[in-house]
Amino acid sequence: MSDYTLNPHYASDDVSREPTRAGFGRGLKTAGEADERVVALCADLTESTQMHHFRDVFPSRFVEIGVAEQNLVTVASGMARVGKIPFTSSYAAFSPGRNWEQIRTTICLNEQPVKVVGSHAGVSVGPDGATHQMLEDIALMRVLPHMVVVNPGDAIEAEKATRAMARDDKNPGYLRLAREKTPIFSTEQSPFEIGPAYVLHAGDDVTIASTGPMTAQALIAAKQLREQYNINAEVVHVPTIKPLDVDTIVASVGKTGRIVTVEEAQAAAGFGGLIAETLADHLPAPQLRIGMDDRFGESGSPDELLTHFGFDAEAIAGRVRTFIDKRPQYKKGF
Repeated sequence: MSDYTLNPHYASDDVSREPTRAGFGRGLKTAGEADERVVALCADLTESTQMHHFRDVFPSRFVEIGVAEQNLVTVASGMARVGKIPFTSSYAAFSPGRNWEQIRTTICLNEQPVKVVGSHAGVSVGPDGATHQMLEDIALMRVLPHMVVVNPGDAIEAEKATRAMARDDKNPGYLRLAREKTPIFSTEQSPFEIGPAYVLHAGDDVTIASTGPMTAQALIAAKQLREQYNINAEVVHVPTIKPLDVDTIVASVGKTGRIVTVEEAQAAAGFGGLIAETLADHLPAPQLRIGMDDRFGESGSPDELLTHFGFDAEAIAGRVRTFIDKRPQYKKGF
């Protein structure tokens, strides 16, 4: 089990909450203080993406591109080519949603260390509705050669992830952020590096592997399963989707014999798809993918939408219990 310090109040109703985008804003400012090569570019959403914290301190290292997302990443690639470490920010629906080809061709093909920040991802964007609820970005970005994909679990981890990405001056990266406040389940002492997955709670009945703010819901679901049904779920938090920590995933599933993946994104080709590919290569264990099932989002409050689409802890616990009842544990030699 990894040496991970959990917020002891993670399951409390009054747990501290903050948007992951707020952690990014703090982290980018700190990264700019540590390295003058860090620059920032935005597509007319500077306050919404929290990039204004960097802009206000380093105005000469900030570029307002305007509503031109294709130009946003193309200019950033040029700046990376001359030695900068650019961060670009917009809503995920627009970047990478609108400019994926430019990310592919100008950033990844040329191996430039541009960090693409997609904010307001997932259905928890809320009343803006399906057009702004980006659910396909994990699938889009993880297939790009050389692209690092990070989906932090809470605001504290988002701040750490931003600083870590700024230190990587070799690889392009994608940072996925949420609009709404989500529970803080980590602490300042919790480890974070690009690459590792973290076992937050040990168990031997089933692995629940989650990414992003869904990990808070997975932790509460595991608590409910343990207290109500005597089911011991092992919770694995996967903030780095690419490169995936294959060893931790395979070791966990080798112990529990089955896995449930949880993501606030399309279940097809996203995080759940990645785990299915990994298990096909290493360990053919039963899997349940919890995510959006081939549909778009809807308008509503964030909490309403999480409940409606089955992303809250109670719904996750119910689906895990049903899965366990129906699917036996994989044992080597089957």
